Formats: sequence, structure tokens, C-alpha cells
Amino acid sequence: MVDYGELRTVKQMASEAVFLTESKLRWWIFHADTNGLKSALIKIGGRVYIDRHQFNVWLESQRMGTVHP
Repeated sequence: MVDYGELRTVKQMASEAVFLTESKLRWWIFHADTNGLKSALIKIGGRVYIDRHQFNVWLESQRMGTVHP
């Protein structure tokens, strides 16, 4: 179930995360099918929304040295 209070636009997400630029986030979104980020994205009418909770889960899975099943 989606918590709509956790949805962010690319611009909002980039402004909330000090390490993240809009360009980098858009690149990750463009490659979402291959990098696993797709589960954190919701596309409605041409706009992309990012589920903050799912994004954090995805980001945690990207840690170097973690074992992926």
C-alpha cells in the first residue's frame, strides 16, 4: 500500500537529500529497469513520483559490501 504522504517529485526529493542532485536522480530513474529502483517509482500522467520509504530501501540495498540474494 502506498502512503501518499511519502511521495515526492524529483525536485522535492533532490532538495531533501543533500547528497543527491536532480540530474543523478533522473539518471537513476532512466535506468530504473536495470538498477532495481523501479519499485520506488509511481508514474501518473507522465509525471514520476518517488516513494521515499521504498527509495530508502533501494538506497540501503546499494551499500558496497552487502550480499544480495
